[in-house]
This record gives sequence, structure tokens and C-alpha cells, in this order.
Amino acid sequence: MEQTNVKPQFCIGIDLGDRFSHFAVLDRTTGEILEEGRIPSTPQAFERRFCGQGRARIALEVGSHSRWASELLERAGHEVIVANAYKVSLITRNDKKSDRVDAMYLARLAGADPELLHPLKHRSRKAQVDRCILIARDRLVGCRTKLINSVRGMVKATGARLPRSSSSTFHTKVRDQIAPELKPAIDPLLKTLAWLNQQINKYDKLLERKIEREHPAAKHLMQVDAVGPITSLNFVLTVDDPGRFKNSRTVGSYVGLRPKERSSGKGDPELRISKAGDSMLRRHLVQSAQRMLGPFGKDSDLRRWGLQLASRGGKTAKKRAVVAVARKLAVLLHRLWVTGAQYEPLRKNASKDTALVRPT
Repeated sequence: MEQTNVKPQFCIGIDLGDRFSHFAVLDRTTGEILEEGRIPSTPQAFERRFCGQGRARIALEVGSHSRWASELLERAGHEVIVANAYKVSLITRNDKKSDRVDAMYLARLAGADPELLHPLKHRSRKAQVDRCILIARDRLVGCRTKLINSVRGMVKATGARLPRSSSSTFHTKVRDQIAPELKPAIDPLLKTLAWLNQQINKYDKLLERKIEREHPAAKHLMQVDAVGPITSLNFVLTVDDPGRFKNSRTVGSYVGLRPKERSSGKGDPELRISKAGDSMLRRHLVQSAQRMLGPFGKDSDLRRWGLQLASRGGKTAKKRAVVAVARKLAVLLHRLWVTGAQYEPLRKNASKDTALVRPT
């Protein structure tokens, strides 16, 4: 542990598997692979193999096991890099891909330049545990949506249509409009929808209590129109540490709302967004942007800017405007969080990054 400033002589690449993990040990001086092997993906096996030896630089692929593995190896005194292998084409696009080869490449890339592995930082355990509540709620909401669509499809097949309804009241509003011959098939689904609504409401109350007692930053972000408790808490728990971003503008790229770039001397084509980062947070930000630009959105500089983009015409103008507003919304939320400022929706002469805030 005292030699943290000394560059390790050995680099180890570990391709984490669900049951077994492959590893390769590289001598940085000679560039020779000294050892290759396979061990069970358990804390006990990792302790036996990697603890109690000299300090090494270890590169892991991010995944289900990377959190506990990185924590264990760091406690043992190793320099640990959690690699975003999805961004390393040498691994993802290798036409001779295997766990053994991936481990070898991880070791060589760690020895050459750790930045080539696009290192990731795990969230704190507290943030990860609380975020599991959001994930569980999101799964129930997805199940509810699928069941509602299934019921509508069954009724539509008979030539009838069910009225519009919110997801929370659907099971009661349509019950009396189901044809008698369909009731044996649909009644159990409506009962399941009622149960799902109860569970979702329980999650909502639990999340509201957590915001009030444990996550004041999420409550602070809810001052922005169209940003509710789910989006604000998801943003806080996903980012976890706002200081990890030197510039608020980079948050848009972090959540995958930045357009891809493939510019060259031949041109600079307009590409789709990268969709990097957390998909649930990206979806919540887009939904907030849709509400902000919708007919019931409150007037603000960001809404006006988005509506101006949408009015430029074209089949995809509105979609592009929603994504652009979602990206700027992520920047704005980070800025509000860092500064602790009060949001001014109609502040004149707003800065280009839409940081519509006034320091308190």
C-alpha cells in the first residue's frame, strides 16, 4: 500500500464471466505474457489468486461482478481499472473473440495506456442500493404498459375500442366495457393491473421519503418544470458525484444524448445520438423534455428554445428538438446541483449552455 506512486511492473487483464473468469499476467518491461488461467468468479477465488502478492495494475471488464471484484482488489493494494469494453473496438469487434483473448488484450491495453480502456467509476454502494428501487419500479411500469396494450389489442380484435385512460385508472375505467365473452381472459389481467398500481404507488411513496430525508439535491432539482421526483432522483443517483464532471456540458455526452461524430475531409454528416451511458436516465430526461415542450409545459427560456427548433420543419424536427432539450436539461440539472442556485425559467440573456440559474 505504500508503493501507490510506483508504477506496477505487472499488468493483469481479467475477463469477468458469470461462473468463471479468465486472466492474463503481462510483464510491462518485456511485454511478455507470463501467465494465463481461469478461476471461479467468486470473492474467495479472487482472494486466493490475487491477494497477498505484489502490487499490480489490473484491468476488469465492467459487468455484474465488476463492483465487488474491483473493491476486493483495491483493498488488496492493486491499481484497478474498470474498463468500458463496449468502447474498445479491439475487444468488441475482434473477429477472433474469446474470454482468453479478451483478458490478454485488457492486460496489454492497461500496460500501454489506461485511457485506451475508457475507465469507468462505480457508483457508491448507497447510490446503487437506492437506484435498485428505481429500477424495480421501472420494471413494474413496463409490465403495466405491456398488459394495458395487450388488453387493448384483445378488445380491438373483436371490432371494439376501449376509451383513453391513464395507466393508473385503466383497470377500473374499462372493466364494464369488456364484452362478456372476453371477461374470462381479461379479468385476471385487470386484477393484475390493480395489484401493479398498488406496488408502484408504494415505490412512489418510498422514493418521496428518500428524497425528503436522504437526497436533498434531488428535491432541489425538482424546481425545474417537468422534472418530477423520479427523474430528479434518478439523475442524482446515476451521476452520484457531480464533481466528476469538470464542465456541466459534458453531462450530455455522459447520458448518451450527444450526436455521434464522424467528420473527415469528405464531410461532416449528421448522425444519431450515441446512446451511451444509462438508458433509463436518458429515457426519463427525454420524457421530461416531451412534457416541457407539450401543450401543458410552463413557459421558460428552454421551452421557447426547443419550440423554435421544432418549428424549423421537416419530419424529424420535433424529435430532434426533444433530444436537444433533454441534453440541455441534463446540463442545467448538473449546473443547478453544483451551484445550489435557484432556477429562473425566464432569465434574460441566458448563457449559451442554458444554465438559467442565479447563485444563492
